[in-house]
Amino acid sequence: MRVYIGCGGYSNDDWAAPGLLYDGVRKDDYLATYARHFDAAELNASFYGIPGLKAFEGMLRKSAGRVRFTVKLHRVFTHDRAPTDDDFDRMLQSPEPLREAGVLGPYLAQFPYSFHRTPANRRYLQMLTERFAGHELAVEIRHEGWDLPEVREGMAQRGVIWVSPDYPPAGGLPEPQLHVTADVGYLRLHGRNATNWWDGQSAAERHDYRYSRAEMDEWAQKIALVADDLSELYVFFENTTRGHALKNIPQLREALNAHGVPVQAPDPLDFPDDGRLL
Repeated sequence: MRVYIGCGGYSNDDWAAPGLLYDGVRKDDYLATYARHFDAAELNASFYGIPGLKAFEGMLRKSAGRVRFTVKLHRVFTHDRAPTDDDFDRMLQSPEPLREAGVLGPYLAQFPYSFHRTPANRRYLQMLTERFAGHELAVEIRHEGWDLPEVREGMAQRGVIWVSPDYPPAGGLPEPQLHVTADVGYLRLHGRNATNWWDGQSAAERHDYRYSRAEMDEWAQKIALVADDLSELYVFFENTTRGHALKNIPQLREALNAHGVPVQAPDPLDFPDDGRLL
């Protein structure tokens, strides 16, 4: 199993704070700096506007082809749920530069908590998976009503990736377990800030949480248990607020190696240590 580890987005202004990854780095150089330390990135910008071919070409160039990108579907697919044929065409065609270079990971469909398991929503999800047939599609569903073996069995039959989340113990959310429904796994670590999950005014507040070493070891154990069932696993830290993810990723790498799951970090011979990753 090849494990790719990165963050939800790479343009995190919090990381420009003194002593963190982007301290003294021009915003245009964020991705090049990011690529020195991480081999995967979850693209959030595509949720707000589908980038064009040139934008994806720029991502490929700045990352030197060293980063696997997963691409979040535009909100018209998951929140508005009224995509047009043109939306499908642009979503599927724009990342072609990444696809050709072999660095395109799964598409990510991140549904809101309000997306309950109703007959209408089940039909919509079936339509969406059919339109993305032939492409890796990872689906995160936040309402606990979907957290059922029969739902995951249906996804497995269609080759759809169940996104395994780590949410706070805030009620109404899927359990923090690592489930396998395809040859590729997808884990999103949101942090466990139960106080701000429902009442936070922003995503930054909800994700303001730093995992302990024990919590990282807990996830490393869960990952080790499915290592023989997957060819690839994507692990994304969403707790980028105040640089929490920068502390937790080395801890997870260390824990995975200790549990017999080898993790390939960027080669220090290619990228000498610049002291930025604390």
